[in-house]
Amino acid sequence: MWVREVEGAAILPPPPWIAWAGTAQQTDSKPRSTVQTHAEVEKPSQAHPSVAMDGKPEEKLMLKRELGLFSAGSLIAGTMIGSGIFMSPQGVLFYMGSLGGSLVIWAACGFMAMLGALCYAELGTTIKESGNDYIYLLRIYGPLPAFLYTYISVFLLSPASNAAVALSFAQYVVNPFYPGCASPEAVVKITAIACILVVVTVNCLDVKVATSVITILTAAKLVSLLLIAVGGVALLVMGHTGHFQNAFQGTATGFGVIGIAFYQGHWPYGGWNTANFVTEELKRPEVNLPRALMIAVPLVTCLYIMVNISYFTVMSTGELLASGAVAVSWGSRVLGSWMWLMPLAVAMSTFGSINGGFFSGGRLYYAAAREGHLPAILSMIHVRRLTPSPALIFTAISSIILIIQGNFSSIINYSSICTWTIYAVTVSSLLYMKIKKPDIPRPYKVPIIVPVLFLIISIYLILAPVIDSPQIEFLYVFLFALSGIILYIPLVHYKLQPRFLSSATLHLQLLLEVAPTDKFEDE
Repeated sequence: MWVREVEGAAILPPPPWIAWAGTAQQTDSKPRSTVQTHAEVEKPSQAHPSVAMDGKPEEKLMLKRELGLFSAGSLIAGTMIGSGIFMSPQGVLFYMGSLGGSLVIWAACGFMAMLGALCYAELGTTIKESGNDYIYLLRIYGPLPAFLYTYISVFLLSPASNAAVALSFAQYVVNPFYPGCASPEAVVKITAIACILVVVTVNCLDVKVATSVITILTAAKLVSLLLIAVGGVALLVMGHTGHFQNAFQGTATGFGVIGIAFYQGHWPYGGWNTANFVTEELKRPEVNLPRALMIAVPLVTCLYIMVNISYFTVMSTGELLASGAVAVSWGSRVLGSWMWLMPLAVAMSTFGSINGGFFSGGRLYYAAAREGHLPAILSMIHVRRLTPSPALIFTAISSIILIIQGNFSSIINYSSICTWTIYAVTVSSLLYMKIKKPDIPRPYKVPIIVPVLFLIISIYLILAPVIDSPQIEFLYVFLFALSGIILYIPLVHYKLQPRFLSSATLHLQLLLEVAPTDKFEDE
């Protein structure tokens, strides 16, 4: 029933119309474990293609570098701006208890995202491979931490996030058709599934089309947030400042409550490290990755703070907490007959966030499968469109399953601990690399105080809710993460796989028209 995996078994090479460069396929079951190996081995440039036996240059089967600075910045901002800014203000206010405390949390979340962006800029320009946290953990700490990260992301973080945002999109799209009553759950779920199917189709067809959608929707989102922000500024200028009297009265000061409020506030900032998933598709990543992070994250932070100020200008704290949809309530008071713009803005924001999440998340599965940590089929790309379609399809299927089940809300509430644990471990790998391997070439360097500060705050955010208000669900999340070791030992360490997997890989290759990629070569 189980057989030891043999490298190259049951994997078809690219078809005759795609030239094959080299003799080794991409799926290398023995990953490099340190950055030193990655950085010190001189690699040939992609600009010099290999030469076939007939003397003609061969074209390599690899993901293409299609993303420039503008596309990368749009990807980051477009993924960050989703449903969170329209939904989370209530959660932050509920736990902080005051207007002033809420604004401090929103600013602190933006500051934390900026610290993380600086750390990930150095990691992404030193290890210029797609996969984000996964590839950094693999190259610096080895296969086990990288596999556990993949395990948590595949079965918890990625599908739960996609399902939640898709259902938010569906709720706002369906609501206008059922005025005065709750939307049928079946209709909402069908709409959410349709959204997922459209997004995965776009991403599988063409990288340029997917990035164009991201760019267009990001522009629309920025316009909608600017509308809210400018509306609030106009009202403040007109003297509507009553809600800001005694802004910090009743502010919560509990050790754990502030941590939970931070979780609520950080949800809208999720996606600040999105470009690190697609480093191999960035043009001049050593330049464009840091610039994209430095532009997108502060821009979104400023918009979020201004939008929250606008919310508080129009609504009191009690009115905001009682609102079913903050942006819609704001629109009904400020825009009048034009309030329909708010549901449209939320729908565009959530759809764009899903699209950006799929574009980046599919690359995680692709990178992990390429290193032997997921089935080999997920490491392959379409032979003509050069998109990681198997990984994208797998992402869609896992998200749709959660949408159908509908039991993901409690998962999201406790997945923040996993997220911050991953951030902490990844940034600790940057510190390890700075201390143990200081001579590795780094196109971009961040002062060591930045990762140290980020790591301290991350540890606080992990421990604060657990210490202040311990719940059994926190233990479940921890045990779930450790359960990945049970799968790691047979599947990765001993390279065992079910017999049917080889045959399934062959058939899926033929059905999806995909093939293994060449080894990634740093330029």
